[in-house]
Amino acid sequence: MNSSATQHIYRIATAQDWQRAQADGFFASADLQAEGFIHCSFVSQVRRTLAKHYPTMTSLVLLQIDTLALGAALVCEDLHGSGVFPHVYAEIPIQSIRSAVPIHRDSTDNWVLPTGV
Repeated sequence: MNSSATQHIYRIATAQDWQRAQADGFFASADLQAEGFIHCSFVSQVRRTLAKHYPTMTSLVLLQIDTLALGAALVCEDLHGSGVFPHVYAEIPIQSIRSAVPIHRDSTDNWVLPTGV
């Protein structure tokens, strides 16, 4: 990643996980406890992640995370031969989450995402 400019990664979350993060001051999902890291996506991977891991969900929250605030906890790796994905090996401090945008499906069952995603 280019360290001279702010880069972002994305985490798809349930509204409940996002509410908990706001109360706790950090984001930590079940995958952190189960696998040791939080699964995230690059902008180009968000739609693929939604289709693969959230096929029946209708509304979620898309978190935009500043990678510079994560330091060494961020590792970009290909663990299962499905491509390089960003993984965060720690709780994500709430201050590093730049935006939390509710996302939903439209009448044709396509995800409505923020501009640029």
